[in-house]
Amino acid sequence: MLVSARNRRIVAMIGACVALAVAVAACDDKVSSRSQSNGAAPAVSAHGTATPSTGGDDPRDPGGSGDPGGSRSPQPSRSGSPAGKPTPSEPGTSTPPTGNAYADRLPKFGQPPVPQRIDLPEEASAAYYARIPTDQPVAFLTIDDGWVKRPEALELLRESGVKVTLFLTINAIKDNPGYFQQLRDAGADIQAHTVTHPELKGKSYAFQKREICGSADQLATLYGKRPTLFRPPFGDKDATTLKVAHDCGLRAGFFWKETVDKGTVRYQEGHTIQKGDIILMHFRTRFVDDFIAALQAISAAGLTPALLTDYMPAA
Repeated sequence: MLVSARNRRIVAMIGACVALAVAVAACDDKVSSRSQSNGAAPAVSAHGTATPSTGGDDPRDPGGSGDPGGSRSPQPSRSGSPAGKPTPSEPGTSTPPTGNAYADRLPKFGQPPVPQRIDLPEEASAAYYARIPTDQPVAFLTIDDGWVKRPEALELLRESGVKVTLFLTINAIKDNPGYFQQLRDAGADIQAHTVTHPELKGKSYAFQKREICGSADQLATLYGKRPTLFRPPFGDKDATTLKVAHDCGLRAGFFWKETVDKGTVRYQEGHTIQKGDIILMHFRTRFVDDFIAALQAISAAGLTPALLTDYMPAA
């Protein structure tokens, strides 16, 4: 059969289009492969689903998204339970949920036991704890800094009914102190965490006094009550830190036994929260997941959240 010149041109054009499509597909494959090798692939959340990367937490947050404990101290790699299924409250949504939005994710707790106050050593330095020495079935959720102010935090505190301790950095909260007033009104207890969040260990008495006393003084001015407890930034301290804290009227300082970040609980000992454990999380972009994960881990251990101040001796 004879093929006209016109038909030969059509066949040639079709062949050229097919070749171009193959070349474009191959190019796309190469670009995709190169992007994944450079870390541009979607992040996988604790729930096992792919989620867009948010670029980490506020860059001013000393804890940072790359440091689950908010500390330069070595942290264990054991992981606990994830926070559960995602909700519309996570980053990337336009409006926070309202009205019992977290009821299916928040564990239910009964009333904590009547606190059995511990004895603090009578020394010229503040006491320091990572676990409160108690046989009561309680754990202590603490939240540091205050850089990222998620609107869902207030609703979570109200819906859960739990009491938490906030160790607030002055520079992190001074742009919106009213945010933390609302949290305090919902049951949070405000305590000291320095003015600028520096490394205290190894610094002079005068330097540490400015940070520790200054923090307690400013929190008293902002909220009408002077703190009696503190946490050194990164959990790092020395003998001078504890001496300064005592001289500033702070009775005890606190480290932690568990950390929470991106909806995952990490343990220093074993795979469950123990009686008296102090748990560390931060005001970060994944606040909802972290808060719920912490409460789920406390509930799974058969414990109830309690306030650190309730276990300190009466003033």
